[in-house]
Amino acid sequence: MDEPICCGRGPLFVWMENRFVILSGAIHYFRVVPEYWEDRLRKLAACGLNTVETVVPWNLHEPVPGKFNFRGIADLERFIRLADALGLQVILRPSPYICAEWEFGGLPAWLLNVADLEFRCTNQPFLQRVESYYDELFRRLRPLLCSR
Repeated sequence: MDEPICCGRGPLFVWMENRFVILSGAIHYFRVVPEYWEDRLRKLAACGLNTVETVVPWNLHEPVPGKFNFRGIADLERFIRLADALGLQVILRPSPYICAEWEFGGLPAWLLNVADLEFRCTNQPFLQRVESYYDELFRRLRPLLCSR
């Protein structure tokens, strides 16, 4: 079996045979206009941090059932590529519930109209919607994983 690409060893991570400590700060890409992303990421790195953490609000990326938005302020792929170009690792917290003082915790309001749906549990109507969202989100994120 191959050695894992990233694994914990005490306080250190080993990634591609390099040992490092994750020093992370949060930037929520959707709270900063894209024109300022590079500036904010550079400032994060200037503080000695090597990783940016961000949550991914479902309601931003699927405002209407089955209609996905990854443009402008919602261009998560661009944000990740920019962080990578600046030498930063990225930790994503991809919902479905993010809290983050964000409207409805990042859950799309249209879920309120789904019959028999119960939030944040193993309810099948809820899990089906989460799976559909994750299919689209992870299709976009898969090429950006550190294992690629």
